[in-house]
Amino acid sequence: MTDQNSDQYRIDDGMEVTLHFTLKLEDGTVVDSTRDKQPAAFQVGDGNLPPGFEHPLKGLAAGESGSFEITPEQAFGQHNPQNIQLLKREDFESDEPEVGMVMSFADAAGGELPGVIKSIEGEQVEVDFNHPLAGRTLTFEVEVIDVKPATTH
Repeated sequence: MTDQNSDQYRIDDGMEVTLHFTLKLEDGTVVDSTRDKQPAAFQVGDGNLPPGFEHPLKGLAAGESGSFEITPEQAFGQHNPQNIQLLKREDFESDEPEVGMVMSFADAAGGELPGVIKSIEGEQVEVDFNHPLAGRTLTFEVEVIDVKPATTH
């Protein structure tokens, strides 16, 4: 039995969306993709996707696809020099930091904050807490599989 209206829904607030996506850097490098696994399912406006990724999807229906350029402001923000911190080597309890390594640090709220080791000079370790995709313009390719009104639990 098929629902005659199911193909009429378009992506908007309050809709549950199932889609495949591929996220690429400027040079075409794939950062993230659902192509080889389960499609992503989310409710528009639930915070799973940054607003800059949700906005271009609005109006798409099941079976449609699109490719969108997302600027840093709409994605993960610009690179912020204030997010680069100097830590002492002794602050690294177990792991010996290496340049390029991504490490988790406790943040003030008790959560985890990933940081990338930028440089090590003597006892000083420079850590970049910017999102790895900060400052990048991304290409967001989507293939919409299903759009339906979100059910409240």
